Amino acid sequence: MCPGNSGSGDVMGVFANVTQKGRRVVRLAMVCAVMMPAVVAQADTLADALTGAYNHSGLLDQNRALLRAADEDVASAAAALQPVLTWTATARRRYAKSRSSSALFGTTVNRGYNNQVIVRLNASLLLYDGGASAARINAARETVLAARAGLIGFEQLVLLRAVNAYMNLRQAGEIVALRQNNLRLLTQELRAARDRFEVGEITRTDVALAEARLAQARSGLATAEGQRLQAIEEYRNVVGKKPGRLAAPARVPKIDTNLDRAKGVAVRQHPAMLEVQHQVAAAEFDIQASEGAMSPTLTLEGTLGATNNLGTVTTNSDASVGVTAQGTIYQGGRLSSAVRRSMATRDAARAGLHITRHNIQQDVGNALADVSIASASLEASVRQIRAARVAFRGVREEATLGARTTLDVLDAEQELLDAEAARITAQTSQYIAAYTVLASLGQLTAKNLKLPVQEYDAEAYYNLVKDGVAVKSKQGQKLDRVLRALQKD
Repeated sequence: MCPGNSGSGDVMGVFANVTQKGRRVVRLAMVCAVMMPAVVAQADTLADALTGAYNHSGLLDQNRALLRAADEDVASAAAALQPVLTWTATARRRYAKSRSSSALFGTTVNRGYNNQVIVRLNASLLLYDGGASAARINAARETVLAARAGLIGFEQLVLLRAVNAYMNLRQAGEIVALRQNNLRLLTQELRAARDRFEVGEITRTDVALAEARLAQARSGLATAEGQRLQAIEEYRNVVGKKPGRLAAPARVPKIDTNLDRAKGVAVRQHPAMLEVQHQVAAAEFDIQASEGAMSPTLTLEGTLGATNNLGTVTTNSDASVGVTAQGTIYQGGRLSSAVRRSMATRDAARAGLHITRHNIQQDVGNALADVSIASASLEASVRQIRAARVAFRGVREEATLGARTTLDVLDAEQELLDAEAARITAQTSQYIAAYTVLASLGQLTAKNLKLPVQEYDAEAYYNLVKDGVAVKSKQGQKLDRVLRALQKD
């Protein structure tokens, strides 16, 4: 194991009094110093954790698939304005029976049959429907945009959870190390208390106090180790792999601490806000579609057919073309009810927009407050550690002179332990709060963080399917390759 760093005075003393064994120790320290940067470089960073979470997330895969389903709704809606071609083929045997009567021959019954094959080709094109189909297409497009914004929201959830998993695991590891060091120190204190008891300097009560505090330290260490195991499982679940050694984050992300400016940014670009805005727009188009359904429709229709009587050389063909107008006179109020329902849905979406706006503003305020709290707590804990360390050393020295009791020493040590634990917690809270601010602004994305990942291209799939894709076309073959790649991933 490589030795820790020493002060410059200690290093000069070592080199002034080296022995042959000391030279070997120095060489080992130099080798460790050379190797240490390589070890640090291999440690998992926060960026590694964020990248792993982005690539591993099943939540993102799930919502990408739901987005592709919404893309297909656009193609389905657009198909209503495209020509519709259908064909039918019928093979049948026709039976005929006739009866005739005469005074000369009496009643005569004639029976016969013939086989027919009938083929027909039908075409239709919607010319007018009061704008209902166009409104449905626009509503589907707005739904797609809402789903894209929702996908960004899920991306933020995944990345923020990765930040929490990484920082909480680092905190758990540091707390375990702190508890282990505290346990070693209390073990030494107990040994010293027993020695002092043997020579009559302290009572059995002092020894019992040291034993009780040592047992408490063991319990605290067991709890810390259990929390660390839980943090490892959370990290493995989020990032997709077992954690290695975690490097300290380079710096806290730079954020704008101006509350009003931050709220303005969040309202403009937060994905939850964009999602609800598109939902409101989709609801408006749904109203137009429901109103358009009350209008008459005008359809161009054409038919081409051929009938062949098998066993003969006769083939009959026919063709027709026409325009059909159709409208609803009375349907029990269903169409009017659909319009009112669409209006109610639009009103609900508008109310949701109001709620989302204020929730986002509150989240920004809460996140910035958490940043201020964490920063103040970290600064205070550093000062507390400095003072508690001086106090602990003084109390321990005074105890050796009989001016302090064993309980005073144990209490001073506990205060130092609490201060160091508070510093670790405050550091973790500061990083989590800063990334929470980014999430509240809608900026916690792989693109903004410049993560080395292959980002999902929502436009690519939409452009492939928005106009409808024939299975055997070149575009259909390209779409098949895209789908196979998605299923493979």
